[in-house]
Amino acid sequence: MYKTIITEIGPMAYELIGGGMLVVFNENAPAALREMSVMHTIESLRHPVKVDDIVVFGDQEYLVTAVGHEANNTLDTMGHCTFCFNGKSEVQIPGQIELSGDGVPTLAIGCGFHIYST
Repeated sequence: MYKTIITEIGPMAYELIGGGMLVVFNENAPAALREMSVMHTIESLRHPVKVDDIVVFGDQEYLVTAVGHEANNTLDTMGHCTFCFNGKSEVQIPGQIELSGDGVPTLAIGCGFHIYST
């Protein structure tokens, strides 16, 4: 339902990832946000992300445990959301998607970023 490729990783993005958070934007992200974000190719969201969907970064899979009420809209229009790797059943901000899995992803330019329904 969403299949894209990572094209850029801002230098501050690694610090956020180390803290269990990943901010993504499509390649049209404002310059001020690029430093802390992971940019990816532009893609339309074919179906809304929901609990129990799977998010994949490279070969690492995560289960969606919560979706903020704005996350699907911002992911579709700007390629933007904030992924948190806590596995919580509630989000703290409207554009957040909570994920459960083994640690945080190892990212690289050219790595796939996919979301699919179970």
